[in-house]
Amino acid sequence: MKAAVVNAGRGGAGGNSAALCQLAAAHLTDRRVEVEVVTLAEIPGFAPHRGAFERADLLVFATGTYWDAWSSKLGELLEEATPTEGTALWLGKPVCVLVSAHEVGGKGVLSRLQGVLVTMGCLVPPMSGVVVNRSSDIARAHATPGEADDLWGPADVEVAIHNVVEAARGTRGWRAWDVDRERFAERWLRPRG
Repeated sequence: MKAAVVNAGRGGAGGNSAALCQLAAAHLTDRRVEVEVVTLAEIPGFAPHRGAFERADLLVFATGTYWDAWSSKLGELLEEATPTEGTALWLGKPVCVLVSAHEVGGKGVLSRLQGVLVTMGCLVPPMSGVVVNRSSDIARAHATPGEADDLWGPADVEVAIHNVVEAARGTRGWRAWDVDRERFAERWLRPRG
């Protein structure tokens, strides 16, 4: 089984998207999946990477959040790939989306990108998209046990990779990340004044 892991971050090999790709690649390798990494900051566009997409049984995209959008490098790739929409290059291939965000906007990027990839023809397995942001990372570091269950973090990448590999193998041993099932309706906002 083969995976194309697309580092679409503007920081290239030194950015947060690269860190997410490294994490994803390690989890894929642990599951005996051969990994081919594409770094769009080094070689932009779709044509140079078409072969990686064709060889892949599953896809992983990692991007930063730039003014509530994915990277311009990823936008360019998707625009150039438009003629391949609905072809075997995409059709039914499970996809995982990993988004980094300095602070906010990442969830919108995740949802929109998953929507675009479904339109291209990809399959989005359950819990196969994660947003890792700086503020959640800080909050998790200072939280009591269970207090930060609803905050995504690097550990959730493993769940997303597990699920995308399950989909590619045609099995359904889905996993879920931690979720706050007890305090979700609790009032936490306390106005001061």
